[in-house]
Amino acid sequence: MSPAAVQRPGIPKQIKSFCIDFNWQGGKFAPPGHWADASPAEHVAWYEGLGANVIQTFAVSCNGYAWYKGGTVEPQPGLKHNFLADVVNLAHKKGMLGMAYFCAAANSKWIVDHPDLSYDSHNTMHIPFTDEYLDYLAASIIDAIRKTGMDGTMIDWVWNPANFLREKGWLPAEQKLFTQLTGKPFPASGKPAPEDKLEYDRKAIDRCWARIKEARDTANPKCVLWLCVNDFTKPSIQGSPMLTEVDWLMSESPDAKQFEMGRHMAGGKTRMIQNVVGWEKHDAKSFLSNPLNRELDLYGFAEPGDNSLPLSISEYLQKPVDAFKGNDKRSANNYNIAALARFYRGMAMDAVSQ
Repeated sequence: MSPAAVQRPGIPKQIKSFCIDFNWQGGKFAPPGHWADASPAEHVAWYEGLGANVIQTFAVSCNGYAWYKGGTVEPQPGLKHNFLADVVNLAHKKGMLGMAYFCAAANSKWIVDHPDLSYDSHNTMHIPFTDEYLDYLAASIIDAIRKTGMDGTMIDWVWNPANFLREKGWLPAEQKLFTQLTGKPFPASGKPAPEDKLEYDRKAIDRCWARIKEARDTANPKCVLWLCVNDFTKPSIQGSPMLTEVDWLMSESPDAKQFEMGRHMAGGKTRMIQNVVGWEKHDAKSFLSNPLNRELDLYGFAEPGDNSLPLSISEYLQKPVDAFKGNDKRSANNYNIAALARFYRGMAMDAVSQ
C-alpha cells in the first residue's frame, strides 16, 4: 500500500508527541545500521500505547544514513523495513501524524564524503552551510517528503559549527562562505571580529532556513515544518525569520524562561511546543501536575534500548512514577516517560495499572 493510500489525520488540538531517538547510542552518534532491524509495527504500537498523537521518527539521522529505502540518501546499512514510510502509513491508520527528522548541522557521512566541507566531529555541530551542503540538504528533504508521505519534518541544530572546532583554523570552505555572505575578506589573523562573525552566523542560519522552507514548499507546502531550539538566547537567531515562519517551534530546554522567550519570538501562526523528556533536569511529573501546563503542546525524546525501543508501556504503567527515579540519564528519561504516559492517556499521575 502506498503512503498516500491512507487518509491523513488532521492537526490535533493538543500535540502529544514523542521521539524514540535513533541519533544517539551511548552518548555518541549511533553507528550506521544500528537498530536497522527496527519494526515499524512495534514502534507505532509503542507510540499508540504511550497515548501520543504525533510520532517523530527519522528521515536521516545524525550518522548521515536514511531510514527509508529508494531515496537519494543511502539507507541505513541492513535496513530491514522501509521504516519511515511504513511508520507514517501505520500511524495514519491509527489516527496519528508521522513526522521525520533532519539535523542541519551534523551528518557523519558528510564528513567522510566531503572532508573539505566539514570539520571532523561526530558529536556536535560541524557543518558550514556552504552552497554544496545546502543543495544536498534541500534535495534530501524534498526526496523524503515525496517518497514517504510524512506529515512534517523536525529540523534540529540549525546552528553554525561549534566555535571550538574553528580554534585550529577555519576551513577554507567556510572562509570562502564568510566572504560570500558578508562581502568582507576573511581576516589574515584567522579570527573575524566579533561583530563580523555574528553577521556571518546570522546570515548563514537565515540562508539555511530559507533553503529548508523552499524545499518543503517545493515538495509539499502542507508538510509541517517543526523547529527544535535548545537555546533561545543565542545572538545568532535573534530576529531570525525562521522563528516567525516555522509552523511548530519547540523549546527543548526544561527552563521555563526559554519557553517564554521562544513564545515571544515566534510568529503569530506558530505553535509553541514544550519538551518534557530527554534532559536529566526535566521533571515531567511536577511539570504536568501543574494545571497551568496541561493544555500546552508537548514532546519528549529518549534513546532506545538494545531492542530499538524504550521500556514497554505496560512496565511504565505497572510501577509508580517515582520507582523509575535515578541519577543517570536513562533513569531520568524513564521517570519522565512514566509521567508523560499517564498524562497522554488521561490517567492520574499516581495511577498504577494491574
